Amino acid sequence: MKEFRSRLIYLIIPGVVFLGAIFLAGYNDENESGKLKHMAEHLTTVSLSPPDDLNFAGEVVPLHDMDVKERLDRELIRNIFYHSATILNLKRANRWKDNMTTILKSHGIPEDFFYLCVAESHLTNATSPAGARGFWQFMPATAKLYGLELTDQVDERYDPIKATKAACLYLKDAYKVFGNWTLVAASYNMGVGGIRNAMERQQVGNYYDLYLNSETSAYIFRILAIKAIMQYPERYGFNMSEIGKYHPYASRKVTVKDTTIDLVEFAIANQSNYKSVKLFNPWLMQEKLDAGSGKNYVIEFPLQSSLLVPEDLLVKPDDSNMLDVPTDTSPDREQDLQEE
Repeated sequence: MKEFRSRLIYLIIPGVVFLGAIFLAGYNDENESGKLKHMAEHLTTVSLSPPDDLNFAGEVVPLHDMDVKERLDRELIRNIFYHSATILNLKRANRWKDNMTTILKSHGIPEDFFYLCVAESHLTNATSPAGARGFWQFMPATAKLYGLELTDQVDERYDPIKATKAACLYLKDAYKVFGNWTLVAASYNMGVGGIRNAMERQQVGNYYDLYLNSETSAYIFRILAIKAIMQYPERYGFNMSEIGKYHPYASRKVTVKDTTIDLVEFAIANQSNYKSVKLFNPWLMQEKLDAGSGKNYVIEFPLQSSLLVPEDLLVKPDDSNMLDVPTDTSPDREQDLQEE
């Protein structure tokens, strides 16, 4: 009898284990099936291919060239899966693109150069280790050459609109040398002299046939990848509602001339605060601004507080929109065009 019980136990236990395994497998399959169904319903298909008509400023990208195709492929993959930066680029572009492309067009510059600006700074007032600053990453000498003011109180490289206008002047000068916008864009990274010397040495006439340093070799393809993603975001897996994008600043302008102002007090007098002054005027470097004789500075404030400001603080009687503030606030790449 004892022996029979032992044998029975040996038969029962494996049976129970077997039945339990079947039950659990079925349960897990059901759960996994539900998970897979949920994933399929929310799956975003991501393309890794460039648009068929990809071009820079009208110059078609020669994708039949294996090296060109692979370099573009690398930059597309990097930017598609560089999620945080690419998402922020898309958000910021909604704020800046219209104004910046309007300026580019007014100077006869193709609007594809907007994507060069994105590649340079991600539409932020970035600072490079070499000292380039702002949306367009101007070095000090180049900024001054193209009319931007740089002092201890003012750095107009941080003014996105003025810096865009200065960039247009550089790009037009470079176009006089090359007569080709892709080469102009490459020169923004390597310098006009660097690109011209490489073309002469290698005896080729376009960017895609040049053998260049690793940074400039990738530069145009980075711009092209950014352009493709920003023009067709859904194709590359970026589905963003309008409400998620950053919108242009609505501002009111006050002109200051012939005086020295404390920007903290100035902000308070205009029913605002110093944070707003810095947000809307990142080119102001200190808490004080000396608008000496003959100097005018336009300072922007958020529009929504404009109705709270007494009119006599904002506009002189002649409606010149000049603000005279009491003066009792006294203080106690390598981008240069290379020479022939």
